[in-house]
Order: sequence, then C-alpha cells, then structure tokens
Amino acid sequence: MKNFTLTVLLVMTTSLLFAQQDNKAKEILDKLSATTKSYKTIQIDFSFTLENQQEDIKETNSGWVALKGDKYRLHMPALGMDVYSDGKTNWSYLPDAGEVNVTDNTPGQNNSLNPANLFTIYEKGFKYRYIGEKKVDGKNAYVIDLYPKDLNKDFTRVKLYVDAAKYHIIKAITYSKDGNIYTVALKNMKTNVDLPDSYFKFDTSKHPDVDVIDMR
Repeated sequence: MKNFTLTVLLVMTTSLLFAQQDNKAKEILDKLSATTKSYKTIQIDFSFTLENQQEDIKETNSGWVALKGDKYRLHMPALGMDVYSDGKTNWSYLPDAGEVNVTDNTPGQNNSLNPANLFTIYEKGFKYRYIGEKKVDGKNAYVIDLYPKDLNKDFTRVKLYVDAAKYHIIKAITYSKDGNIYTVALKNMKTNVDLPDSYFKFDTSKHPDVDVIDMR
C-alpha cells in the first residue's frame, strides 16, 4: 500500500510538473506569436547547418528571408536559388540554370526547414514543452521542444530558442528521423521595412531569357 501511494504521488507530481512546463511553453509561444504578428514586415539573415555525426557531415550555408503576412522571399546564394511567394503562388528561381519553377503555395505542406516557416511553425500541429533557459550568443533564451502530433512526419522534434527579452526566435534545431540535424540560426532582424507586395512576386518581364516551368 505504501509503495502504491508513493507511485501515485510520483505520477501526480510528474503530471503537474509537465502541465506547468506546458503552460510556461504556451505563454512564451503566445507572446512570440503576438510579437511576430505586430510587425508589418520582417527581414532577417540566417545560417542553415546540416549535421550528421554518423556520416561525418557538417555543411553550413547562409542567406536571408523577408516576410510580409503570408508572403515571403528567400535568398540562398550558396544553393543558387531564390524563392518568391505571394501567399498563393511560389516561384523557385535558379539563375545558373536560367529557369524558374512555378507552383501553388500549399501552407499545409510547409516544412520546419524553411526559414520562412519558423515564425509560425509552432502555431499548429505540435505539442510543446518548456525545457528551461540558456545563453545563446550572449542572450538569455527560453528553450522549448516541439513534438509533431502527426507521427508520420520525417522529424521527431524541433528545439526552439526564443529571445527572453524581445520574444524573437534566435535559433531552431530540427531532429530528423534519418539522423540528420538541421540548425537554422537567425540574426540581424529588421522590422517594419517598407516592402511592396510586388517584392514577393517573380517578375518575368525583368528576366525575359528565363525558362518558365509552370508546374501548377
């Protein structure tokens, strides 16, 4: 009976602790969401690192992303690609190949590896847990683990680092089922820069020699 009582108390204490952590995580994520949505536009530099210790792989690329509502523009020079999205249509421009691929934008298919998605990824389809605080590049950051509700996703967890003072995302680490670890680190954030809607559309008139491949 004594052992049973201790077990029940342990389960209750553990459940209460997890509930408190979940509430803390939700509070932070809600503030992060409110802060992000208060900006008309966001421009930010990022580094993208792929690491697989078993395969002895570590590759880092950099770029920048601009956001305005459901619109975004992604520049990845090392990969030779620029992505434009006006919220309805995506244009993937490959300058070296002289082509642009046109597809419908499908928000439900957005993945955690796209830097443009980091600002909203936590809003749907995840369970979350507050882990604690950690110093990241000299800043105090809240650490939150996100777990996909859909177990068929190709990743098991996203570790999110949130600036404790400004409620900006500092870094996100995605743990893939194939052993790959993807880290997106954000810096040099600018907000409310005047960006017209046309900035997020690929203008074929300015690239008359580009082969347009419409995949819609």
